[in-house]
Order: sequence, then C-alpha cells, then structure tokens
Amino acid sequence: MGHPHKALRTTAVGVVSATLIAGTTLGLAPAAQASTTAGVRFVDIAGDGGTILKANVITPAGAAGTRGFPLIVLPTSWGLPQVEYLTQAQKLANSGYVVVSYNVRGFWQSGGEIEVAGPPDVADASKVIDWALANTPADAQKVGMAGMSYGAGISLLAAAHDKRIKAVAALSGWADLIDSIYSGRTQHAQAAALLDGAGTLTGRPSAELQQVFKDFFSSNLSKEPELIAWGKKRSPQTYVDQINANGAAIMLANGWGDTIFPPNQYVKFYEELTGPKRLEYRPGDHATAEVTGLFGLPNDVWTDTGRWFDHYLRGEDNGIDREQPVQLKSRSTGGYEGYPDWKSVAATRKKIALAGSTTIRANVDSGANGGVIFLSSILDQIAQLPPMASIPLLPRRWAAVWQSEKYASAQQVRGTAKLHTTVTATKESGTLVAYLYDVGPLGLGKLVSNAPYTFHGQTPGKPFGVDLELFSTAYDVPAGHRLALVVDTVDPLYIEHNPSGAQLTFSSPEHDPSYVSVPLRKQ
Repeated sequence: MGHPHKALRTTAVGVVSATLIAGTTLGLAPAAQASTTAGVRFVDIAGDGGTILKANVITPAGAAGTRGFPLIVLPTSWGLPQVEYLTQAQKLANSGYVVVSYNVRGFWQSGGEIEVAGPPDVADASKVIDWALANTPADAQKVGMAGMSYGAGISLLAAAHDKRIKAVAALSGWADLIDSIYSGRTQHAQAAALLDGAGTLTGRPSAELQQVFKDFFSSNLSKEPELIAWGKKRSPQTYVDQINANGAAIMLANGWGDTIFPPNQYVKFYEELTGPKRLEYRPGDHATAEVTGLFGLPNDVWTDTGRWFDHYLRGEDNGIDREQPVQLKSRSTGGYEGYPDWKSVAATRKKIALAGSTTIRANVDSGANGGVIFLSSILDQIAQLPPMASIPLLPRRWAAVWQSEKYASAQQVRGTAKLHTTVTATKESGTLVAYLYDVGPLGLGKLVSNAPYTFHGQTPGKPFGVDLELFSTAYDVPAGHRLALVVDTVDPLYIEHNPSGAQLTFSSPEHDPSYVSVPLRKQ
C-alpha cells in the first residue's frame, strides 16, 4: 500500500453516505406494516456461540400443523435492520415459502460484533437453518438463501459450508472481497469509508475490523499480506470448489456501476461454477437495481429471484433453466440481452493503438474521474448521465489522451476492456487510473468504464509493462462518436500512491505496442 496520501480525505463522503443509508432504513418503515399480517412473528435465534440474532419469520397462510414448505433464509444487508426484506418475504410466503430473515451479528439489536462475513457469520447461517427446521413447517430438503450486499456474500459463503442449501440468489454481493475494494492493488477509498462509517453508525465493529480499516487507510505496505489473507477468508471465490461439490444452484446479480463490489469479480466466480447458475447485470450502483423491490414495487431482480427459487426449490417448470444464463441490460438501450456464457458476450475485439510517448505529472486530478460513489451511477441508471469530461480541455500536463477514429456505425461495447501499455516512472511507487470515454462531436466525453492500477518496487527510469482490466460494462457508442482512453493519477474514488513530483511516461515500443482492447457485441 505504500506512501500515505490523504487516506482519510473521503471519510466524510463515506459518513454522509452512511447517514443516507440510515435514512433509507427509516424509509423501510412502511414495509414493517407487514408485521401485523397473520403468519409474521419476531423471534430470537441463538447463533454461533449462543449469540442472539434478532429475526422475523413468515409462514404461508394456513401452514399450522402442516409440513413440507421450502425454506428461504435472508441475512440482512450491511447496516440495515431485520425489517429490510419484510415485503419480499411476505410475497415469498404467499407463494408457499417459509421465510426467515435475521439481523446479522454485530448490527442493530443482534448480539456480537461485526465479523465481516467471517466464520461466526457463516456458522450463524447454519444455526438459523437449524432453528427454522426445528420451529417452522420447513422442508430440510428444500433450503435456499438470498440477500442483498452483505446478505449476498454470507449466503454464498454459507452455501460452501452447509450442504443443505440447494439454491442461492446473491444480489449485489461479492465473490472476491480483495478484488472488490483493493482491485489493481489500489484502495477503493470511498467504498471502504462508506462501509466503515455505516458499520460504526449502526453496529459494533470488532477490534479486528477496526484494525483492518486502520491498516487499510494507513497505506502501510507491510500490512498488505495480512489484509489479503483476511479478505480471502471472507471471499466465496476461495471456496468455489466446495460450492461446486455441494451443488447449490447459484444466481448472481449486480450493477454495472457498483462502486463497492465492481462487476468483474463476479465474472470469474461465475465462470468457475459448475452447477446450475445464472448471471445478471443491470445499470446502477450498489444494490440500486434491487432497492425498489424492498418497497413492493415491480422489480426484475426480485422477480427472477422468485423464479429461481420456484424452479430449484419447488420444482416448478417455469423455464428459467432453459433461458440464456447470462442476462445483460445495456446502460444505453435498457433492453435485455441473453448469452450462453460470458465469453460469448464480446463476439469481437477492436484495438485502439496508444501510439507515441506521453509523459504526465502526478498528484493532480486532471478532471477525468469516476464520479462520486452512488450518486454518479444512479444518475447513469436513471437518466443515462454518467460522469463526463471535455476531452479536448483535459490538461495534457496531467492527463494522457488517445482517441480512436470516428465510428461510422454504433459500437456496442460489451464485457471487459483491457489496457496494455509500457510505463516508465520517476519513483518506485505510483498510481494511475484509466478511463474509457464515449466522445461526441463537440468533444464531450461520457464515461464508459474505468479502473485504477498501483505499482510498488519498480526501478525509477526502467520501463515495465502494465496490463489492466477496466470494469466490465454494456454501453452503446453512437455512430459518429469516438472512443478515448484517458490516463491520469488522481481520482477521489481511490487512494493514490504517487510521491510528490512523480512523473509517468507511457510508451509504445515497436516490439510490444500499447493498446486498449475494446470488447464488442456481434452486430
């Protein structure tokens, strides 16, 4: 993690965002009216080590004295209380499910401390299943788990450790915790600050978690191996073989602009799953594609979640198993596209040459950036207004810019753009951030994708290769527009590691040309 550089400068943003989350929680009050409906009761469940977990149970109408209903367990999201899923739980119960939603340990009225999906959280999930099978008319052969965000990650981890779980719907979750908030060896500062702030406001962070955040923000490179080991223990990706062996049907859904759990880390995990699986991507930021469903409004994500469980827990022949398993919703058109697998998403690739040699100075935000956590991606989701920059006006002293030719026809970008270049730095450590823009006739660029990259231990003045995957996306570049790649060294979303006065030179050696490879849908 290298040199300290204003590591806490975005904490205020995180705390404000955490306050907004708390406000959203209060906004869930209408859903709590479902507690007066027959079949809903609030209970205490003894979790791992006897820790009390506050939960609510909803059973189908007329279920008294009968058995054999499929069970769905819903762990809450980070910072949200147990009423979070009441509306969706009621819908599931009306469809014939026993539903148990519980507040994860360390938050709100549940006991214990925040473990960040550690072993106690995984053990809690099994304890909740135990309780439900003993105290409700649930069928032990038909157990599913689902959740948004934190609940999604815990559900996937539980599926690796509890063979009773037959189906999972993981919405806006993570497969690789390190690749989520430390991709490109760069701290995602706003994302981590939001989690830290929300955890402090609504829960009781453990001493271990407090130390993890301290080490994360301190940019102490000596702590990097410990942080990576901590994250791997909490990553479903680490246990993919166990998930496959247990055979649960896994549905993954995420937003293209998720600034907490970017889309790329779900792709690798999905590709390694061998059982029944489904991957869905939609416009939006973290959990914004699913949130309307919490208020009972029509919602595609929750509809597909219900269909997933109907097929894999109830055996309903609703056709979801015969649909193309990769379902993408474009940020530009809003229409759904189905693919047989991830590699089919990008039928072809088009390279943009990054010719010549360009030197930029570090430590200044050029004006190209990924926006603000939540706000920018929500604007893109609702109004197709992603972060923008005037490409001709970007100061070349602090930003390197390359542009494609003007495209005669629309270019449907689908998948993961890849940057390959050669960098020569004046310091041994540094950070660069790459942005792919859709540039209109007047030079206004709309952000298509971005990603950070940090290096340490390089020899000053000695060239080295950089390969960087930008965050996956689905975006249509109109005819008459260009694509532009911009690289600078500062972005408020990330902690940068550029020593004062550092410079970066990008070159394209004849034997190893630099380029950005853009994935395109078959047209």
